[in-house]
Amino acid sequence: MMTRLKPRDTIGILGGGQLGRMTALAAAELGLRTLIYQPERDGPGFDVATETMTGNYDNEEKLAQFAARCDVITYEFENVPAHTVDVLSRLRPVRPGARMLSVSQDRLSEKTFLSDLGIPTAPYWSVDSLKELEVAVMALGQPSVLKTRRFGYDGKGQVLLKPDVALPHAYDLIGEAPAILEGFVPFAAEVSVIAARGIDGSFATYDVCENEHRHHILHRTTVPAGISAATSAAAVEIARKVGEGLEAVGVFAVEMFLVRENGTERLLVNEIAPRVHNSGHWTIEGADTSQF
Repeated sequence: MMTRLKPRDTIGILGGGQLGRMTALAAAELGLRTLIYQPERDGPGFDVATETMTGNYDNEEKLAQFAARCDVITYEFENVPAHTVDVLSRLRPVRPGARMLSVSQDRLSEKTFLSDLGIPTAPYWSVDSLKELEVAVMALGQPSVLKTRRFGYDGKGQVLLKPDVALPHAYDLIGEAPAILEGFVPFAAEVSVIAARGIDGSFATYDVCENEHRHHILHRTTVPAGISAATSAAAVEIARKVGEGLEAVGVFAVEMFLVRENGTERLLVNEIAPRVHNSGHWTIEGADTSQF
């Protein structure tokens, strides 16, 4: 099994967006080559990668050609089809791994995984029909948050169910897609942990980040987060459990809600990001080694 890249080895990157671009730039500084693969013929990463390939994510012949030109493969976003990664994993190492991708790209799978590990989350309910939504609302109440299981990001694919919101209308807004209903969390802040895990199980994190969003978009990250030392240690331990549970190799992030009640702090995991994360961009200039 490959454990270390050498100069001029090639990292294959699925996706040529912003994170693919940043990964390619960091690779070049380390003397590594990059090959970006995506269906689109252009993207931010295409301007800086060593080479690029255009092909659909379900084209197994093209994927085999891509893998043959790479020494290791990663992905820059979590909506790459799981089948694509399964195909590539049989040909080359794919990091952080197929299981981390498949779990994180489905909110129900993600919540179930976390619950099985004993990691706290918002209360949730699977929703596959309007009737199930009505039952879920009876169980969790309103306000609550209806979220599509897949392809939701930056506030897309979700609806806040206030007491005056008609359930058929809310279900229509998400396209009647498979979903989950989450109990509303009155959180004081969102924090995140950017973690790295090695093939040998070694584990390290940056300081816990505190994130401010505006219109569902990350506006500012403050490091270290304004939380107690005990809460910071708990956040890092949660990230360690996630990495171990998914056998991750590489960089990933865990987003959490910070709840303050009666002078105490507790954490609820919101999402797992199987990749470098926007709350870790400060590490490019603010740390000896960036997340990339």
